[in-house]
Amino acid sequence: MPSLTVDGALTRAAALTVHSYDVDLDLTRGDRVFGSTTRIAFSAAGDSTWLDVRPDELLKVTLNGAPVDVAGLNDGRLELTGLTADNELVVDATMLYSNDGEGLHRSVDAADGLVYLYAMSFLEAAPRIFACFDQPDLKAPYRLKVTAPTEWIVLGNGAAKQVSPGRWELAETKPLSTYFVTLVAGPYHQLLDSHDGIPLGVVARQSLKDALDREAADIFEVTKQAFDEFHRLFGYRYPFGEYHQAFVPEFNAGAMENPGCVTFRDSMVFRSAATDSERSNRARTIVHEMAHQWFGDTVTMKWWNDLWLNESFAEYMAHRVSTTATKYADNWIDFAFIRRWWGLQADQRPSTHPVAADPGKDAAASLDDFDGISYAKGAAVLKQLAAYLGDDVFLAGVNAHIESNEFGNATFADLVAKWTEAGATGLDGWAQAWLRTPGLDTISAERTATGVVLRRTAPAQYPADRPHKFTIGAYDAAGQLVASAPVLLDADEVTVELDLTGAAVVVPDCADDTWAKIRLDADTLEQLAGVLPKIEDGVTRAVVLNSLRDATNDGELDPRIGFAAVLAALPTETSDIAVGSMVSWVQTHLIGLVLPYEEYRAQLSAVLTERLSTVEAGSSVQLMVLRAAIRTTADADLLRGWLAGTDVPDGITVDADLRWLITLQLARLGAIDDAGIDAELARDTSSEGVVHATRCRAALPTAEAKERAWTQLTTDADVSNYELYAAAEGFWHPAQAELTAPYVERFFAEIPGTEKLRSGWVVARAAALAFPVYAVDEATARLAAGLVADEAVSAGIRRSVGDRADDLNRALAVRTAYPVG
Repeated sequence: MPSLTVDGALTRAAALTVHSYDVDLDLTRGDRVFGSTTRIAFSAAGDSTWLDVRPDELLKVTLNGAPVDVAGLNDGRLELTGLTADNELVVDATMLYSNDGEGLHRSVDAADGLVYLYAMSFLEAAPRIFACFDQPDLKAPYRLKVTAPTEWIVLGNGAAKQVSPGRWELAETKPLSTYFVTLVAGPYHQLLDSHDGIPLGVVARQSLKDALDREAADIFEVTKQAFDEFHRLFGYRYPFGEYHQAFVPEFNAGAMENPGCVTFRDSMVFRSAATDSERSNRARTIVHEMAHQWFGDTVTMKWWNDLWLNESFAEYMAHRVSTTATKYADNWIDFAFIRRWWGLQADQRPSTHPVAADPGKDAAASLDDFDGISYAKGAAVLKQLAAYLGDDVFLAGVNAHIESNEFGNATFADLVAKWTEAGATGLDGWAQAWLRTPGLDTISAERTATGVVLRRTAPAQYPADRPHKFTIGAYDAAGQLVASAPVLLDADEVTVELDLTGAAVVVPDCADDTWAKIRLDADTLEQLAGVLPKIEDGVTRAVVLNSLRDATNDGELDPRIGFAAVLAALPTETSDIAVGSMVSWVQTHLIGLVLPYEEYRAQLSAVLTERLSTVEAGSSVQLMVLRAAIRTTADADLLRGWLAGTDVPDGITVDADLRWLITLQLARLGAIDDAGIDAELARDTSSEGVVHATRCRAALPTAEAKERAWTQLTTDADVSNYELYAAAEGFWHPAQAELTAPYVERFFAEIPGTEKLRSGWVVARAAALAFPVYAVDEATARLAAGLVADEAVSAGIRRSVGDRADDLNRALAVRTAYPVG
C-alpha cells in the first residue's frame, strides 16, 4: 500500500468533508477473518477521490446507490469517481485479523484458550479494520455496531450497550481522526468505578483477574487524581464521556490514547512483584495518555510532522502532573536517568531529526520519528519553555488553543499564535533553534580562581544559537552542595562567579533543566567515584551518569572510568531507577562491546552479589539488585538453588517472572536444556510463559537452538509479535560469539526479506532487536553500511539498522581510543 504523502493529504482534505462513519463489525466468522461494513457520509468539492481499504476480500461497494467496481482496488486504494456535492458510500468487506499488534489484533491466551481482540488504528492501520479516508485532518463522528460471541464484552470510543445477546451498539463519538478509532472485545475481566461524573472502567484478560483486582485501586486512584489536575490546569472538562483503560495482550507500544478507551500493554497489570519504578512508570503512562485526551484527541495535528507536539506535550505533562497530583514522586529522576538518555542517544545518531519534523515526510516515514527526540527531547524543551514563559502564559496559550480548535485540527503555528496572544515574545527564534534544528550542544566547565568558565559548543553539522538556563552546583568530598549559581548560557563562553572552596565535584546543569551534553572537568572526573554515591539528589546523580555515558559513547572518556563510577555507586545507591539504569548501561554499552566480557562481568556480578547481603529486605531496590545479579552471575548452582527455593534472600519471593529470569540466565550459561524450559512452561502455562520460554530457547548455546530461533525471525509469518521480539532478544550474547558468528552475514542478507512477512511497527522493531550487536568489527560495520545504503530495503529496516550501526561504530571508535586487554 503506498504511504500517504502530505500533498495527497492536502489535496483530499481540500476536496472532502466527512460527516459521519457507521461501522458494523461481525466478529463471529471464525479465527481468520471478520466482517466489516462501513457507511460513510461525506461532501465533495470535486468529482473524484480515493478510499483507503485493505481487505481480505472486497465484497461490494456502492456510491450513492450505484455499484463501484471492486476490481478497481489497487494496493489498498479504491478510486471513486462521479462524486456529487453530498455522498453516501457503503463498503462491505471481510478483513483479516492480525497478529502484529496493528489492525484488529487477535490473541489466544495460552493459559485458558480464550480469545481477545483489540483494534490499533494508528498510522495507516485503520483501513485493515474499516474503509475510510485515512488521514488525521479528516475527522468525523463514529457510530459502531458489533456482533460478537455472547459471552464477550465490547468497548470502544463511545459508550457500549448490549442491545441483544451478542449485539452491541456504541454511542456516537465526537469527531475523531481515523487513527483514534478502537474496539476492545473478548471475555475480558472488567472492573467499574466513577469520578466527578465520569464513568471509569478497567479490563484485562481473565488469566490476569487476580492481578487486576489487586492493581485496580492504584490505577483508579491515579486516574482520578490526574482528572482533577487536568481539569484544574486546562479549565476544560474531559469531553469524551466514559473513560475505559484496557490492558490488552501483545501490544506494541506502551499505550495508545484512543479517546474514551485507552489501550495499554497488559504487562502493566503486574502478575509478579514490581518495583517502585515500574509502578511509577505505569502511573506516568496513565497520565500521559490522559493528557492526550486534550492535546492530541480534542485538538489533533493536521499532519504527522506535528506528532512531536502531541507526544512531547503528553510526556511533559505526564511527569509534571504525576509529580503534582499522585503519590509517585520520582518522575523527574526517571526522566533524567531513562527518558533523557534515550533522547540523548537519538539526537546524536545519523537519523537525528528536528523535534518539529520535516513536513514533507509521508505517513510511513513519520512512524520512524516516534523516538526519543519526539518524546524526551520535546518534553525537555517544553519544560524549559514553560519556565521561560511562566506558567500563566504557558497555560493560557495551551487553554486558548484547546478551546479555539476543539474537535478539529491545528498546527504548531496555531499554538505559537495563542502563546503570543497570551504575552509570549521571541518564539519564532526559540522555535528555530530548539525545534527546527536537530542536534544538541555540548556544555563544558573549566575551573578558575574565581569560579567556572562554561563553554557552549553546537554540533558542526547543525549550528544553532541555543540559550541554556540552568543551575551549576559544586559538591564537597562528602557529597554536600557547597555552592550553586543560576546560569544563562547565551553565548559560546560565560564566566560564572562561584566559591569553589572545598569543592570536589562541579556539575553544570545539576538540576537537569536544559537539553545538552554535559562534560565534567578533569578534577571532577578524578574524584567522581568517591563523591557520586554520596550526592543525595537523584536527579544530580543522573546528570553525572548521563555525562559519563555520553562522553564514553563519544570516545572522549575511558570506559573504565565510567565502569568504576558505577561499581562505586552500586553498593549504596538508594534508587531502584538508578540501579537499573547503571547496570543496563554497563550491560548494553560496555561489557562485551568495549570492555572484555568475562572479566568485567565478574566484577559487576561480585558487587551486585555483595549488595544483596546489605540491601533492605523487601525493598524495591532489593528486587532491582536481585534482577541485576541474576543477569550477571555465572553461578549456575546459585541460580538452581533459587529456583528450588534455597538460600533465597529474605524479602524475596521467587514468583513466575523471577523464575523465568533465572531460567533465562541458566539457558545462556548452557545450564538448562529444552526439557528444563518445557518444565518451567508447564508451571506457567500463560501467554507470558510462552513468550518467556521462546526467549529462553533462543538463548540456549546450541546450534539447533539458534537455527530454530533464526527460522522464527526470518521465515515465520504467523509467529506473534511478542514471540518474535523474544526470539530476537534471546539470540545474541557476548559469551556465544563463536556460535552465532555465522548469523552475522545472514542477518544482513535475510532481514530485508522480513518486510514481506510482516508490516508496520513490528518490521523495524524486530530488525533492531535482531541486529548482531556483539559483532563489533569492521566487517559488520561494512555490511551495515551496505544495507543502509540499499534503497530497495524498507525504510523502517534501514532506520533500525542505521541506528544500531551507529552504536557499533561508536564502540569501534572507543576500542581504538582505549584498548583494553
